[in-house]
Amino acid sequence: MKKKTLEVPEKMQAWVLGDPGVLTLEEKPVPKPGKYEVLVRIDAVAVCATDFKVLDYGPPALIQGGLPFNKGFTPGHEYMGTIVKLGPGVDEFKIGERVAVEVHAGCGHCERCREGMYTSCLNYGENYEGHDKGHRCNGFTTDGGFAEYAVNNVNTLARVADNVSDETATMIVTAGTAMYGLDSIGGLFAGEALAVTGPGPIGLMAVAVAKSLGANPVILTGTRDNRLELGKKLGADYTVNVRKQDVIEAVMEITGGKGVNYVMECSGAPNSINEAAKMLKRGGKICLAAFPNGPVEVDVAGLISSNISLFGIRGEGKSAVKRAASLINEERFDASLIHTHTFAFEDLLTALKYSRERIDDAIKVVVKVHE
Repeated sequence: MKKKTLEVPEKMQAWVLGDPGVLTLEEKPVPKPGKYEVLVRIDAVAVCATDFKVLDYGPPALIQGGLPFNKGFTPGHEYMGTIVKLGPGVDEFKIGERVAVEVHAGCGHCERCREGMYTSCLNYGENYEGHDKGHRCNGFTTDGGFAEYAVNNVNTLARVADNVSDETATMIVTAGTAMYGLDSIGGLFAGEALAVTGPGPIGLMAVAVAKSLGANPVILTGTRDNRLELGKKLGADYTVNVRKQDVIEAVMEITGGKGVNYVMECSGAPNSINEAAKMLKRGGKICLAAFPNGPVEVDVAGLISSNISLFGIRGEGKSAVKRAASLINEERFDASLIHTHTFAFEDLLTALKYSRERIDDAIKVVVKVHE
């Protein structure tokens, strides 16, 4: 990996996606920031499960109106770095500031973007010649973080405090997704009960964020004891191993038979929606933050009869990353706990392989781009 410097070279190293699953390290021109943009020297980037979907299958990446393969596209979306150049009109940030970078910028002018729902931008992928509505989504519709430098809009930047390491700062985007999920289910109120299903990175961050916001109790469910123990360190009041206990009975016992106010579904399990509905009080809310592997059967009548509200989220809208950054900067919880392994930039392929094969212990793999 290269040493940190504020000097901007003409060329940079970037990983480029060719055929499905094939990444090669190539030389690219360093991008130039436009109006209201900055150039970020990428210092660290985390590997996300969605990266594998992009590498292997393409969607949700959309480059020049189609699949991303063999188009000179650089994936990677959970990154942080240092501002090294300001574009025209930028006075909100200074050169040398460390930032975490929100994935989605959106086009900025469609109906959804105007509502703050830029993760649901109506012009998704429309950012190329003849179809340029200005949409940006790092590592999906525009070049991402598996590179030495990237251009980002000022609206997507969240400051990183000096006390937060580069590796931990890559977790801010994950925490931002959890924050957006809690926002979407109507605002989590202090003292209300939350169940989080699935102790992956988003689920674990949901526990930490919710507890920081005063949720009580916070119940984490899952299949792996090591992940559940980590959830306790991040603030879970109770954990339930669904292979050892009936999860609905356990939640009802914890809540005195009343159920929880909210469920944050982060497992993607086939029956997760139906189980979540049975954990809730009448009138409760479910936020879906995980993709099932295929179509699932849902007891719609059960949702209707209990007046259950169901929400889906994609990513981290409504500036949730900035709010999550505030919690991490103030050390409300230790986000570094989900960072488990670090690799050098030139060893990205090894990092990806490790993350695929050792999912139980490799919760969040981070690649250091500049040291």
